[in-house]
Amino acid sequence: QVQLVESGGGLVQAGGSLRLSCAASGRTFSSYAMAWFRQTPGKEREFVAVITWSGDSTYYADSVKGRFTISRDNAKNTVYLQMNSLKPEDTAVYYCAADHDYSGSYPTHYDYWGQGTQVTVSS
Repeated sequence: QVQLVESGGGLVQAGGSLRLSCAASGRTFSSYAMAWFRQTPGKEREFVAVITWSGDSTYYADSVKGRFTISRDNAKNTVYLQMNSLKPEDTAVYYCAADHDYSGSYPTHYDYWGQGTQVTVSS
């Protein structure tokens, strides 16, 4: 069982930066792929980025590539999402997710989810 708690969301102007954190409980955090998704009202949950259990591989949605960076610190049981050059269209609730066997972009494949953190980018 893995419990996830996101933090770091807030209000930022376009062009600014935020760093989201997702703290995980459980002793096997290092064996899980970790991902970030986002969702706006009335829309489906959208893939943002994923990092493999070892941290050796990452994958990003085209909409955030070059602006966002996912990383993890297995010693701290934490995954991060550094978001730079933020745009108003990045406004959403951001969720972290974990799965032991899957490291792709489909949200239905992830077993564990956090409660989400709101990111609002003003123009």
